[in-house]
Amino acid sequence: MRPLYIAGPTGSGKSAVALALARQVGGEIVNADAYQLYRGLEILSAAPTTAEQEGVPHHLFGCLSVDQPNNAACFAKLATPAIDAILGRGVRPIVVGGSGLYLKSLTHGLADLPAADPALRAELDALPETELVARLHALDPDGAATVDLQNRRYVTRAVEISLLAGRPMSEVKAAWRTPQPDLDGVLLERPRDQLYARIDARVPQMLADGLLDEIRALPAHLSDTAEKAIGLRQLRAHLAGTIPLAECVADIQQASRRYAKRQCTWFRREPAFQSVCLGEAEGAESAATRILGLFPHIAHA
Repeated sequence: MRPLYIAGPTGSGKSAVALALARQVGGEIVNADAYQLYRGLEILSAAPTTAEQEGVPHHLFGCLSVDQPNNAACFAKLATPAIDAILGRGVRPIVVGGSGLYLKSLTHGLADLPAADPALRAELDALPETELVARLHALDPDGAATVDLQNRRYVTRAVEISLLAGRPMSEVKAAWRTPQPDLDGVLLERPRDQLYARIDARVPQMLADGLLDEIRALPAHLSDTAEKAIGLRQLRAHLAGTIPLAECVADIQQASRRYAKRQCTWFRREPAFQSVCLGEAEGAESAATRILGLFPHIAHA
């Protein structure tokens, strides 16, 4: 027995499909979404509610405080023993999430990256952002095309890896321990207009569910990872009186659509995942049945 991985962009319906699958095969769900790991971001990250989790064990949801940093390597250290424990009980782990690097840390195994160097990090932190980005372009033009250049932490780490490893960060990270893994995994997809409509509709629903109160309740200091949650910056600006609610909603919708587009691009480069395109009115139970048709050994385990 081995895990079943369910990947896909935000708004694709991963959580509902994972729950339907878990109920059909008696599985347990393991979170692989970077922001659903955090307590206090449940609404913003669209984490499954307590009611939705009822009857099926869920793991690694709300397991971190929002002031704790996290990355793919830290996630793998949390997820691997959780998955092993589920397998040890003779149960199927269903690993679900949209954080591509977090999933890949499990399916491919992370390359051995050089540890952070405090002196070099201090030097890079002192650079203006434009100079830091230019340095990344010079050291690793291929990597610069894939890194979020507006995220200074990501750019800094990419430059640091390139300098410490003596070769471009993109080459180092391409050296996965298992470049072509044999796994059971699906990529949930939807036609772009349908996906974007679902994303747009979700933001007003989050507000109705108490999103503003959730943001008000957050502590002043959040980890660099938690700070990057989609929509957090816009919601804070609205609560501070900087932007009206309508603009806040529109900005979050746009940021979420852009994030979904990046996710789709990432996952389409992962041939180990079988694509499952969901129909506009297709329910989670139907999608689960189709997925089990792709992996009959799971249905009959």
